[in-house]
Amino acid sequence: MTNYFKLFTASILLGVTFCNSSVAQKPKLPTQWTTEAMEAKIPFPEYPRPQLQREQWLCLNGKWDYQGGKDVANAFNPAKPITFSGKTDKILVPYCPESVISGIERKQEINMWYKRTFEVPANWGDKQVIIHFDAVDHDATVFINGQKAGSHAGGYDAFSFNITPYLKKGSNTIVVAAHDPNDGRTPSGKNGPRGDYTFTSGIWQTVWLEPVAKTYIKGVKLLPDVANSRLIVTVDADANTKLSATALDGSKVVSEAKGVAGKAFYLPIKNAKLWSPDEPFLYDLKISVTNAGGTAADEVESYFGMRDIKLGKVDGVIRPLLNGKFVMQVGLLDQGYWPDGILTAPTEAALKFDVEFSKKAGYNLIRKHMKTEPQRFYYWADKLGLLVWQDMPAIWYQHEDTLKVRKVFRQELKAIMDDHYNSPSIITWVPFNENWGAFDVKSITNWVKQYDPSRLVNGNSGFNNNPGYQKAYGDPGNGDYVDTHIYVGPKDASVPDDHRAASLGEFGGVGLFVRDHMWPVENNAYDYEPTKAALTDRYVFLFDQVEQLMKYKGLSVAIYTQTTDVEHEVNGVLTYDRAVEKMDVERVRAVNQAVIKESYKMNK
Repeated sequence: MTNYFKLFTASILLGVTFCNSSVAQKPKLPTQWTTEAMEAKIPFPEYPRPQLQREQWLCLNGKWDYQGGKDVANAFNPAKPITFSGKTDKILVPYCPESVISGIERKQEINMWYKRTFEVPANWGDKQVIIHFDAVDHDATVFINGQKAGSHAGGYDAFSFNITPYLKKGSNTIVVAAHDPNDGRTPSGKNGPRGDYTFTSGIWQTVWLEPVAKTYIKGVKLLPDVANSRLIVTVDADANTKLSATALDGSKVVSEAKGVAGKAFYLPIKNAKLWSPDEPFLYDLKISVTNAGGTAADEVESYFGMRDIKLGKVDGVIRPLLNGKFVMQVGLLDQGYWPDGILTAPTEAALKFDVEFSKKAGYNLIRKHMKTEPQRFYYWADKLGLLVWQDMPAIWYQHEDTLKVRKVFRQELKAIMDDHYNSPSIITWVPFNENWGAFDVKSITNWVKQYDPSRLVNGNSGFNNNPGYQKAYGDPGNGDYVDTHIYVGPKDASVPDDHRAASLGEFGGVGLFVRDHMWPVENNAYDYEPTKAALTDRYVFLFDQVEQLMKYKGLSVAIYTQTTDVEHEVNGVLTYDRAVEKMDVERVRAVNQAVIKESYKMNK
């Protein structure tokens, strides 16, 4: 007992949590949010779905019973749950078991079993109960009180089940089986077998419950139509469900309209306040299901931004036009990895921090690279005003078992686009990067453009680069960008052709070692500078060159590598723990903004 108490006390003094019965988890590289996350009773208590909000909900994040590893029962689409006999750990959901915050910190579990109990709040009455999983990697099966509620495949998209038939009064038990071989045959991005970083698996975003009426709004699709001064609204609900929608500017009603589920209807938005990084104005939106008597059976709150993005000519050069004007896209390659949570930010404040820093440093764009984020990340990009290029996480063995592997990629690409369709900050989809897992690039680029014509498509960002183990697919010749990656660059960046804008999808990557703030491996970069001042000078010089390419060579996008250091890479503007700004951020902001403002002058 004495030894246990000493170990527990020591763990608190070290700022770490005593997570399981035998060992204390000590972060290799903590962030300012690590301790708060490890000690949280309910991590991420914020409402997880900002564009489809209801008043009542219950967060199921927190400590769950856990059994995982190659030797536990197969978790791939099991017919029944395990009994959790034998050694059972505690895992902090929603952090993946590979992370230190989870309390597990084991690699490549493959089979993961989670269990907890919950009670349905009494004030939910006789409403139906939906369980939501915002992301589980890769195959998930859910049991409620021993009965199978459903299964889902896909590591990056949200899913839900109606669990009402399986509930009982009092305590209910949920068991989740998650299976992730991480073999490169499903989308896995940088944490796949040919990627660069720590594998992740299992539950990695919020789990929550929601009560709904018998007839309820399952989803909404919001399309700003700036040219016709309207918002196009499509609601997923039971067929012929009657709906009403109200757009608001603060408390002022801007527009009202009625419609039915499954059919697009229109909210007029006269003299719209347009959304942009400089003025990220968001309208509020209320959508209701109306009963025969005119009362609301279900009501959700949402928001939208009025903006459009398309190609057009500026002084004879093809450019991306935001609300009809050329705005130079000055961005960061944003990988969204964390030393403590890996794919999952430790807290909401941490999640918001990366967006806030990008704005503070004068950028107007991030390229979300090889992963997705929780809906609240895009909410902050929408609210604070940051353009987003959204990558599709890569597969790695596209030429093996092609009928299955390629089908999975296409399905999950569509699911990711559906999940994030409503976010005004997202202006470009990126199906492939540097030929990784590339197949049918031309047809997939065309499909993406056809499925979502309201955004731009970059079919194969950095087509000039290619891993040595495969033949390069190369430039697909279609889509909206001619996109190259040049390190260090920016010299020799792509130039526009007669139907595509020129983008430098990655460049820079100049490193600086910062002692005590690096991942404990051999670190590297594309080039190096010895001091913060020298790195800042180098950065300013690179963006002075970018400005020349913008003005005289038709360059429209420049994305610098990268927001933060990541594991073995030390070419971030910030250290991996987000503790040190590696350049003079005021000078970074000044040159970024100078380039952007020069682009404004090019509009006539």
